[in-house]
Amino acid sequence: MALKIGFLLFPKVQPLDLCGPYDVLASMPDTQVRLIWKTREPVMSATGMLLTPDTVFDDCPPLDVICVPGGSGVAPLLEDDATLAFLRGQARTARYVTSVCTGSLVLGAAGLLHGRRATTHWAFHSLLEPFGAIAVKERVVRDGNLITGGGITAGIDFALTLAAELVGEEAAQALQLELEYAPAPPFDAGRPESAPGAVVERVRAQSAATLEQRTRIVERVVEKLRDTNA
Repeated sequence: MALKIGFLLFPKVQPLDLCGPYDVLASMPDTQVRLIWKTREPVMSATGMLLTPDTVFDDCPPLDVICVPGGSGVAPLLEDDATLAFLRGQARTARYVTSVCTGSLVLGAAGLLHGRRATTHWAFHSLLEPFGAIAVKERVVRDGNLITGGGITAGIDFALTLAAELVGEEAAQALQLELEYAPAPPFDAGRPESAPGAVVERVRAQSAATLEQRTRIVERVVEKLRDTNA
């Protein structure tokens, strides 16, 4: 039976959060990959790319893997009851519950991170612990059937890690070779620990308003989760 993998699609999703792991996982044999949203109307990504869902919440079958990418459109999802209910429902039967970048915050809002090790984009790492997660600063973090990837480009590392679980390590290495995934960036500026201080401060300043907005939303969501579980 074909593996069923579903990516949550939503307005202002970060394309690379989605497209990187999609390309890896869709290249596996006997695998069906779905783009899932509330409607089948095209949605615009965070950088202007139009993406078209092929599956809606109500018609989505039980998935082997559910994956939530991140993006600037994450904030509304944290308080979107329909989306959170869909994720909770899929998580009950999925073999793997996964995310890339700030998609892990959506899993947290759905109550799926409590007591679990998880990661996210470095600029928003502080928002994991309020959801009861054990925040880990690694590129890919696995805790049982929960696999979370760090910021944006970590989606490819995440997908290869997941592929090794699904089809075996040798097959995953073959996928990596087919994709010629051998990163050799021109700068050592991909992490705050290695980037020049001025660059880190520049990006922190650019992210400050978004972090403040998401912090307020997370506070509301956590309070609601407490009331629900009381």
